[in-house]
Amino acid sequence: MSGADVKLVLRSTRVVTPDGTRPAAIAVADGRIDAVLPYDTEVPSGSRLEDFGDDVLLPGLVDTHVHVNDPGRTEWEGFFTATRAAAAGGITTLLDMPLNSLPPTTTVDHLRTKQQVAAPKAHIDTGFWGGAIPSNAKDLRPLHEAGVFGFKCFLSPSGVEEFPELDQEQLARSMAEIAGFGGLLIVHAEDPRHLASAPQRSGPAYADFLASRPRDAENTAIEGLIAHAGRLNARVHVLHLSSGDALPMIAAAKREGVRITVESCPHFLTLTAEEVPDGATEFKCCPPIREAANQDTLWEGLADGTIDCIVSDHSPCTTDLKTPDFASAWGGISSLQLGLPAIWTEARKRGHSLDDVARWMSAAPAGLAGLTRKGAVEAGRDADFAVLAPDETFTVDPAELFHRNQVTAYAGKTLYGVVKSTWLRGERIAADGAVAGPTGRLLERNQ
Repeated sequence: MSGADVKLVLRSTRVVTPDGTRPAAIAVADGRIDAVLPYDTEVPSGSRLEDFGDDVLLPGLVDTHVHVNDPGRTEWEGFFTATRAAAAGGITTLLDMPLNSLPPTTTVDHLRTKQQVAAPKAHIDTGFWGGAIPSNAKDLRPLHEAGVFGFKCFLSPSGVEEFPELDQEQLARSMAEIAGFGGLLIVHAEDPRHLASAPQRSGPAYADFLASRPRDAENTAIEGLIAHAGRLNARVHVLHLSSGDALPMIAAAKREGVRITVESCPHFLTLTAEEVPDGATEFKCCPPIREAANQDTLWEGLADGTIDCIVSDHSPCTTDLKTPDFASAWGGISSLQLGLPAIWTEARKRGHSLDDVARWMSAAPAGLAGLTRKGAVEAGRDADFAVLAPDETFTVDPAELFHRNQVTAYAGKTLYGVVKSTWLRGERIAADGAVAGPTGRLLERNQ
């Protein structure tokens, strides 16, 4: 411990480190972890001690898939409300998706607009993805140089006209351009031909909606993505995987050296098609929540490493857009504040540990985005932490959520894991359900 520089020591009998969970004392200096020390290390004179007892100290969560929608659709969400909800849920870093805001993050000027809006509102550290659309191939390298963490594209309609999808030729062109400067392409992988040929029925029946977004749409899109990535030696990432059928081909591609990573989301891993009531469009998302047997397969993919990380895909909207008609309702699930307890509730049932949860929800997303100062409790990293009471339960009350629109598929569910406090660079930013003012910083790639 470097002594005079250490102003804060955090201590718990259960600290989740890259080497496992153990009793430890964490010395913090200038917002960074100075050292991870034995639990009973003497606290330097003049340093403050925070002792969490048996509550678990985790690395702050990193959520690389968040739709903040600000500016332009701030009635759906905004940087102030999204980052406050994230802080309350143990998330200390998020990356904002390039669409559902106006303007979308498809040029450097649009990125600067978004950064200016976010800077005074961010409760947690916040970075940005760029977008790859048919008309902006010339903007990809400038966006990369301006600090975006990678580029999001759709292979089927996005739902908003200002962010059109790429066809296969455009996908290959964008992927080649991004690979040329060592960037990352992240992909909403659903094949439009399979979607177009699937039965489309309006109404409140969830079974009809599920039939309209078949697994084959995901599987075919991912198969094509693997082929392009292998040919171009490109880095690609599959967003929000819901089809367990795709896992064998993804695992095979990884073994063959294709540079592909995969995420899934709390709603796919904790909710099932069988439990969705008709008309309950708070459960609607694309791709959709599938059957329980498929969920089991996704958990197997997490356990064997085929799925790399778990992120929220927080995609909120106003209450009026969640009409009872699954065909016309906005598709998206709000879960920023609830992702950690939702996943922990299911993970503990399936025999997983908080070490696993920290790897899936902190270390792996940080690694995906190249956030080398985030994602682990070890010397040199930012002093970002979530303190969790893992055996305490709570019942989700939408009125207690900090999301701008308190619509949630988790309403009424009893979950394990109460976030007691959240720390950003050694400062407590949330505690016992209250969140301090915005102190987050804007992040750029390779900072």
